Formats: sequence, C-alpha cells, structure tokens
Amino acid sequence: MAARRPDPRFFDALAPATLAELAALTGATLAPGADPTREAHGVAVLGRAGAGAVTFLADPKLAFAEHEAPGACFVRWADAARLPPGCAALLMDAPQAGYALAAVRLHAPRRHPAGSAAIHPEAELEDGVVLAPGVTIGPGAQIGRGTSVGAGAVIGPGVAIGRDCLVGPNAVIGFALIGDRVRVDAGAVVGEAGFGATAGPRGVIDIPQLGRAILQDGVTVGANSCIDRGAYDDTVVGENTKIDNLVQVAHNVVIGRNCLLAAFTGISGSTTVGDGCMFGGRAGVADHITIGAGARIAAAAGVLKDVPAGETWGGLPARPLKRWLREAAWMARHSRRGPEGEARS
Repeated sequence: MAARRPDPRFFDALAPATLAELAALTGATLAPGADPTREAHGVAVLGRAGAGAVTFLADPKLAFAEHEAPGACFVRWADAARLPPGCAALLMDAPQAGYALAAVRLHAPRRHPAGSAAIHPEAELEDGVVLAPGVTIGPGAQIGRGTSVGAGAVIGPGVAIGRDCLVGPNAVIGFALIGDRVRVDAGAVVGEAGFGATAGPRGVIDIPQLGRAILQDGVTVGANSCIDRGAYDDTVVGENTKIDNLVQVAHNVVIGRNCLLAAFTGISGSTTVGDGCMFGGRAGVADHITIGAGARIAAAAGVLKDVPAGETWGGLPARPLKRWLREAAWMARHSRRGPEGEARS
C-alpha cells in the first residue's frame, strides 16, 4: 500500500533518511536483523503508512490493518512483536517522540520566501479579486473571483480560497482549502498548527501537524477565532456552518453542515459534530467525542461523553437537559435547609 503523504501544496518532502539515521536522531535502537540502509521517505500514522513510511505505535490497544505494512515503526520494546512482517522496529520508550523527530527530518512546511514580493509572483488571482493595503499572499496560493482580502491579511503558500469570499483585516490563513462564499473575519486564524506535544529525550517537544484545514461553502468564522489544521488527517467545517468570535476548533475536528457555535465555544481534538448542531456560549467539548446530528449544547456546558442525535444537554459534566434542571432544582432546595432539615429564611 502506498503511504499518503502530506499535501505537497503545503509541505515539502525532504531527502529520505535511512533507518540508521533515524535511530541516531531519535535515540531509538534498530531491532536486530533490520536493514540500517533502508530509507524512509515520510511519516504516516497507523492506517496511512506504506512501505516507504515510518509510523509509531504508542497505544497497545491499537492494531495494524491487515493490508498495512509500514517500512518501519517506532515502538516500545514490549510491543515489538506486534509489528507486521517486513516492518522494521525502531525501539524506544517514547514512540511518539520518535515519530515527531522523524517528521521534522522528513517534512518541512512551505514558507513565503524571504525577500520575495508580498504578493508572490506564483500566486494565482482571478479577475475581480480585491486586495487592501498590506496583504501578503504566498507562492502557489489561489484566490477566486469576487473575493476581498482585508488590510494586513496573510494568505500562506498553497492556500486555495474560492469565489465571493471575504477575508477580514489581519486574518491569517495557511494550510487551508476554502470554498465559495466563505467569510473569515478580522484576526481569525485558519490552519495554524494544532496543539500536540509529547515527552522527548530532552523534555517536551512539539508534534508536527501535517494535515489541512478545510472550510466548505458558506462557512463564517468570527473575529479572533482559531481553526487548527489536522495533525495528519484534516480539520473540516461543513457547509453553511456559522462560527462566532473567539471560538477554538482543534485539530482533526469534523463539524457538519448548518451548525452554530457561539462565542468562547471550544471543541477539542478529533471530535465529530453532526449536521445542525448548536453550541451556546462558552460550551466546551472534550477530545474524541461524537455529537449527534441536531444536538444542542447549552451555554457553559462541559461535554465529556458522546451526545445522542437530537438531544439537548447542559451542565458540567453535561447531561440531558431535564435531568440537569432537576438536579439543579434539588440542590437549590436542599442548600436552603439547615442540618435538621428545617427551611432557612
């Protein structure tokens, strides 16, 4: 199976590295019998790795797919026997750190070259694009007809923005694919690196974020909101979803169509939100949660487990609305009673 590589519009593939080089770089031990001259051309997560890729196995509950045969894998000593035939083991106590260091060695985010024009000559702008003063557009970026870009906005290399969009002043868009009729308000950031860190050999290190941010047609992103690109897969916001100011959408989140997210909402990584969901202000959702289609999350709720489709939840931890209100009423009544049960004035 061929490995899926990071999108070349946003990431440059660096020279391949031998397993011996990766072992030296990360402090891993190459398993006996492995070919130290075998080359890795990129990193990939489980389920995406092919013969030319190096991956990692940190959770012993995960398993390799039957068709998956990575070239090499960072793995703990105790889990080495779980690797598929032909996969070389890079043995270390912190496999995810090995993956992170290998990713930095094998992939580099594309940057706007120093000294080049603010509007890079390799950028492609259709007729009718309006640029305010101070706009920066990187190489390979594409902007569609009728789109307006506000003063001081930065559009990174390879970004694609559709037609009839509005990018507000000082907005920053990178590593992103954006549809038509999308509005990104002032100061919003789309496609920045998501929060990923792990313990490395010399302390905590960042995990490179190699995915993209995808905003479908008709999306609105409010002022100073942040939508992170994926760690390896994509962060996706579905058609006609409206995001208020000061909202955080973390890496690998998938939000459906026609959703509403009020200010200060925070959606943690790898959460899936169905179509037509609504989030009140300051709602928070833990990572790897599924919110069913049409669900409603009350303001200031803290969601720690999956929410079924069509239900309304509130409170912290969030639970079905009627239950939350009953419990709140019970606590209010009993907080007014003395030690013997008599009502207080």
